Amino acid sequence: MPVNQIDAATIEKVAPLYERVKSVIPDIEWPAHAPYVAAINELKKEKNAVILAHNYQTPEIFHCVADITGDSLALAQQAVDTDADVIVVAGVHFMAETAKLLNPEKTVLIPDLGAGCSLAESITAADVRTLREQYPGVPVVTYVNTSAEVKAECDICCTSGNALAIVESLGTDRVIFLPDEYLASYVAEQTDVEIITWQGHCEVHERFTADELESFRAAHEGLTIIAHPECPPDVLAMSDFVGSTAQMQDYVINERPPKVLMVTECSMSDNVSAGISDVEFIRPCNLCPHMKKITLANIQASLETLSPAVEIDPAVADRARAAVERMLDVGRSKMTEVAA
Repeated sequence: MPVNQIDAATIEKVAPLYERVKSVIPDIEWPAHAPYVAAINELKKEKNAVILAHNYQTPEIFHCVADITGDSLALAQQAVDTDADVIVVAGVHFMAETAKLLNPEKTVLIPDLGAGCSLAESITAADVRTLREQYPGVPVVTYVNTSAEVKAECDICCTSGNALAIVESLGTDRVIFLPDEYLASYVAEQTDVEIITWQGHCEVHERFTADELESFRAAHEGLTIIAHPECPPDVLAMSDFVGSTAQMQDYVINERPPKVLMVTECSMSDNVSAGISDVEFIRPCNLCPHMKKITLANIQASLETLSPAVEIDPAVADRARAAVERMLDVGRSKMTEVAA
């Protein structure tokens, strides 16, 4: 239903959700969000839909309408288990494609088809085929931040959280690791496997500099710096902890540093800090322009119209799905080992 037709009682019903975000969304802004939040949560029931939201989404999406939240790995894993008929991906296009690969019979929506990714755009399927010709027999690991066409040309996928485990699971002396050069470099430092890299970069993380971090340290005594491995090597060297967005969140929750700087997309700090009052968050603000194309308004429109729907050529989908499922199988194997 149109936002202006939502009654006061329905808006009041979502008031408790504001408690989750009141530390990061000013009182004056909530009335603009509340009608959308109410409408979206009603539409989810009507359409039997769930919303998957990446850690880089804004707090009103992440905390108030999302059903499943997390990093790329968490979203991929949990997308498999949903009973919903409709999956709305509050993230970027490759994430929606991954959800569709794992749920081919479900309707998967991306509220804005223009929500892309600089990493995904840095490499093509033809590039992968060329690399295979240059390095015959060498397995190809591709970051999930790639298109379905690229995944289809690769042997297995990975995320920043499981990249090392995936590389070492292959049992080979060399691997081609695509497309993030900095993540590949970070993995190479932790393994004896030779890593053949590609020069792809995240436009958010590559903007951070070691000089910038040094200035933050000088200005904030006792500062803990935690960084995403898509950052340049000199930035990672300046950091106290390096990990995926999920690992960064866990670090803050478990370690409770008095002051922390999260070197990643800036909505991440908002989403983590919303539930933590005893940690001071120092916020560098590098926004992802693609993530920010997803809004409450276009999430509502997407649910109302069940569009734009993600479709993948079946010939591509079957091979791409195999690469994603191999990644998930490695994760399941690791969990079985731990349980044993």
